Amino acid sequence: MRTQRNALLLVAAVAALAVASAGTAGAQNRFSGSGFLNSHIGKPPMPTHPMPPPRIHDGGHHHWHHGGWHGPGIVVGIPPGGQIIDDGPVEYVPHRPKRPRQPRRRTTTTQQGPSGAPPANEHRYVPDEVVIEVANSVSAAQIDALQNRFRLARIESYRFQSFGTTLFRWRIPDRRSVAAVVRALESDAVVASAQPNYLFTLQQSNAKPVAERESPQYALAKLHLPQAHAIAKGDGILVAVIDSAIDGRSPDLAGSIAGTFDTLTTPMKPDKHGTAIAGLIAAHGKLMGAAPDAKLLAVRAFDPEGKGAQGTTFNIMKGLDWAVANGARVINMSFAGPSDPAIHRSIVAAHKKGIVLVAAAGNAGAKSPPLYPAADPEVIAVTATTVADTLFAQSNRGRYIDVAAPGDQILVPLPGRGYDVSSGTSYSAAEVSGIIALMLQREPTLSPDKVRQILLATANDLGPRGRDSLFGAGMADAYRALAAERPPVAQARPVERVSTGQR
Repeated sequence: MRTQRNALLLVAAVAALAVASAGTAGAQNRFSGSGFLNSHIGKPPMPTHPMPPPRIHDGGHHHWHHGGWHGPGIVVGIPPGGQIIDDGPVEYVPHRPKRPRQPRRRTTTTQQGPSGAPPANEHRYVPDEVVIEVANSVSAAQIDALQNRFRLARIESYRFQSFGTTLFRWRIPDRRSVAAVVRALESDAVVASAQPNYLFTLQQSNAKPVAERESPQYALAKLHLPQAHAIAKGDGILVAVIDSAIDGRSPDLAGSIAGTFDTLTTPMKPDKHGTAIAGLIAAHGKLMGAAPDAKLLAVRAFDPEGKGAQGTTFNIMKGLDWAVANGARVINMSFAGPSDPAIHRSIVAAHKKGIVLVAAAGNAGAKSPPLYPAADPEVIAVTATTVADTLFAQSNRGRYIDVAAPGDQILVPLPGRGYDVSSGTSYSAAEVSGIIALMLQREPTLSPDKVRQILLATANDLGPRGRDSLFGAGMADAYRALAAERPPVAQARPVERVSTGQR
């Protein structure tokens, strides 16, 4: 054993002396991972690594000092005089070379989370466009360089007030796929996010001709709105409606529009869907909305005259940003589509600011996967019921459904002075947005999460007992939701004024 150890120490001494000699001559000698000198004269040098330090098994701390590794009471090296001091066992271990440290690239913004490229089976987006987001600190020259690098054509941009970023909509002029361009853009340091310009559709169904037909507003009784209006009517609450154009001159909506924002470039033309949604929230004429004294922020992001009532990521995000900046307390989104990372970020930001977001669950039926933005966790998802309290046949199902409201054969205002009967989860969402306006008038400090909690706790159970994937917690109940809140300091509007039907 002593002979073997002496031999091992002799090898270490020879190696150390060789290193010292080579250092003096200016030569560079390398050692293999096993610790033996690589000096094959006349042969190609073998791949080698710097000689590792010996591993000392003493349980102490070790460091290199004056030509040797030191630990508590142990020195392995060549001290002055050329003597070897042997105070313990020595073991050589294979050396694992460290990966060279790459210099950190200076970035303006950084892509966060998973890729924004569309899933392989997702096709609900504009086929030759991408939407990218960059920090407002990025210069115009950097944007131009980015556009040129990726061979894209600029269509439009929008500077966000909520995030301190700018959104760009660019066209892909060649035949590259959206997914490929998005992934390439995400590798660039300037790009904060990149994704398709997704498409969303308004959630209405007009299966039957209903000209000259009228039906009673059965939803009022189902939701217990007459009783709720004796307590609150939404006075002073701003509800943003991101939809098609609203006819603010309709007798049912006179004075209801507090502001408008058009995200589109096509001529503005009042549309039946936007007008219907606005009426279900704030009508106060022949029809009665859920919150007749609420004020509306009308955002046009859909143009039924164009691509079949479709709206895009870019326009919806502009609408969300404008609504937040202009004081919306509730945002109604009676549309549905694919999961959208950019819209989700906007929704999260609005939720954090105390804004209640409501969306239609979708009209794609029982076999549909979840639709968005209703399936986003921060959004209250509303499904539709019939006059018999059964589920509207085209309603989506899923665990993301929160509450239900009437949505089948609903009497709604049309642009001008007309009325129609129509169906869809769009209308159910509008009714619940109106109920939330009543709740916020009653108790302005309610958070979005508290609003959801009250709505679910006071809903009237339908279908299977307890919360389910068909009706959520059940039929929303405006009166019970208001009664569940602590009475405000200020007195509610006098009941006698409400009973006259006057505003």
